[in-house]
Amino acid sequence: MIRRILRRDTLSRRIALTIVAAMLTSLVLNALFVQVAGIWARPPIERTGLLEQIAATVRVIEAAPAPLRAQLADAASSPMLKVVWKAQRADFGLPAGGVPVEAGRAPVLQQLLGDERTIEAFNPSDWPTQSPQAHYVALVQLLDGSWLSFTPPERSWGLEANTRIAVIIGLGLIATLLVAWIATRQLANPLQRFANAARRFGGDLRAPPIKIEGPGEIRQVIIAFNTMQAQIQHFIGERTHMLASISHDLRAPLTRMRLRSEFMEDLDHQGKLIRDIEEMQSMINAALGFFSEDTHRESTTAFDIAELLQTIIDDYRDQDIAVDYSGPAHCVYEGRPLGIKRVIVNLLENAEKYAQHPRIALSGDCYTICIDVSDEGPGIPEESLQRVFDPFFRLEASRNRHTGGVGLGLSAARAIVREQGGELTLSNRSGGGLVARVELPL
Repeated sequence: MIRRILRRDTLSRRIALTIVAAMLTSLVLNALFVQVAGIWARPPIERTGLLEQIAATVRVIEAAPAPLRAQLADAASSPMLKVVWKAQRADFGLPAGGVPVEAGRAPVLQQLLGDERTIEAFNPSDWPTQSPQAHYVALVQLLDGSWLSFTPPERSWGLEANTRIAVIIGLGLIATLLVAWIATRQLANPLQRFANAARRFGGDLRAPPIKIEGPGEIRQVIIAFNTMQAQIQHFIGERTHMLASISHDLRAPLTRMRLRSEFMEDLDHQGKLIRDIEEMQSMINAALGFFSEDTHRESTTAFDIAELLQTIIDDYRDQDIAVDYSGPAHCVYEGRPLGIKRVIVNLLENAEKYAQHPRIALSGDCYTICIDVSDEGPGIPEESLQRVFDPFFRLEASRNRHTGGVGLGLSAARAIVREQGGELTLSNRSGGGLVARVELPL
């Protein structure tokens, strides 16, 4: 079971590897820091190993005559330990507050120097902040009252224990976050591409299939989605082709009916039949236009939707039709400008035919753009707000069927908006009139 999980590229395998990698990285960083912290640390002086060396040096220099002690101290100095002899303690320029060190704390000190020896220790923190002389210093008084100082230059800086613990914890968190970020990016990228492709398919039914990538579970989802997408595309293509063929084939019998009606003697029945034939021809032409646009879809491009709306308003102004506008002067959107123009024109035509005072309001946020086309007409009964989107449906009371249209305008408008991932809705205004809202995703 474990071998099978490790062999396959699955989510469980990636999560397990992420946890292991985070732990290993944290351990490596902590190990490196611990090695470096051995130099940075500030242990007590009795744990530095200096007291043993100090005791032996004190014993040798103390046995020598006083005139030779300064030279012996220089000779005993090394890069690891600087030894200085002074006759008076004040000659060293040390800060006040040295810590007395009992010889009993170090067996070597007690053995070589005895218990009555005066020893003082200075830590780097005993000096003023950022002082260049901040070192570990051990001060030992000789039997004749003179003094020896021992200074290890390499112990002049470091980190306190609390700081080192905080750094170790911080390195562990950094390692965990770094590995987790890299691992989640590897998991999130295929999911993000899948989400973008699925969103693209919602706005473009001819979108190509999604590239199969990522862990096994994500690959299975992508394969299932590609299969569903292909089936939907095939179904829509078959439906569109069938309906377009039926609409096209109906033209021939209608033409024959029109010719035969010319030979009717009853002029009243002839006029009625001709009107019915013309209406059917209008419906067929509208249906063929709708199906033609479905098969020849406009490409997506970036355009200024505010300028597009201003252009439509200017066109209506040239026809002495005033359309009010509220919204920003510029708003860039990536979509199909001709399709959006057709939708807005259709909504404005309805507002101008069946109501008065058409208005356009453009607004948006970080996620959507909203275009509201409102009027001050009679509105639509609440029970018919959704039915008006059905193909060839026309309202008898509030929409006069003889003023134009065959009932495909709103259906085509909603189809265009949904092809771009948006939605077209209708609602009645509280003060009277209708509001058609076009919501487009950014």
